[in-house]
Amino acid sequence: MTDEVIIRSGFRGLRYVDGRFDQVLEPGRYELPRRRRLGGRVATVDVVQIDLRERELNIKGQEILTADKVAVRVNIITHFRVTDPVAAVERVSDYSDRVYSDVQLAARRSLASMTLEAILTNRNQLSEDILRDVEGVSAGYGVQIIRADVKDLVFPGNLQDVMNRVLTAQRLAEAQMVEARTKADRELLEATSRADAARLAAEADAEAKRIRADAEVDALRRLADAAEAYAQHPALLRLRELETLGALGANASARLYIGFDKHVNE
Repeated sequence: MTDEVIIRSGFRGLRYVDGRFDQVLEPGRYELPRRRRLGGRVATVDVVQIDLRERELNIKGQEILTADKVAVRVNIITHFRVTDPVAAVERVSDYSDRVYSDVQLAARRSLASMTLEAILTNRNQLSEDILRDVEGVSAGYGVQIIRADVKDLVFPGNLQDVMNRVLTAQRLAEAQMVEARTKADRELLEATSRADAARLAAEADAEAKRIRADAEVDALRRLADAAEAYAQHPALLRLRELETLGALGANASARLYIGFDKHVNE
């Protein structure tokens, strides 16, 4: 006579003969004899199925004192799975209870070493400390701790009120800081714009003065060249005078005054 057992996917079966572990059964269908004879006596065969899928364990309401003696109530969500079904069954009486107690104790050790401020500013560090503390221990009984996240932190009522006031003050200070920084940036931008405008105006004025100076120098150089030419060629000067007289003659309103030497009778 035989018994039939089915090991589903995600599970493993631990086969025991007369209470002694015999082998691990993979997913599938197995026909096991109810009894078989070993040396003239009757043997009993049993199969224990172990779930290897990831599981969640919620550790609630652990009240723990921080390093600065503040009572904190913490809720931790733990994700774990069995990696070695033989160790999980053979080395501890209930691996789920063992995971619960190990994470609980790790949380106590971690919180007891941190101040309230450190916990509030870096909750992820608390989760990482708990995971690092338990993952080596749990591996010893065939369980992998995947995550140990701090879900909630609950503080005493009076402390909660103080924290709310502190958070409100912090938000107000941050808003004022942002406003002050914005104002300072705006004033800096305006000052920079004014400085740039003044610099551009000064550069334009200097360029205009340079152009005028260059023009004056060029005009003086042309006059000097003309004077030198007239000195070397008097006829050019006479020609220039005739051109000027011709231009005056073409203008009806022009007047030409010629001075005569005065003879004084002695």
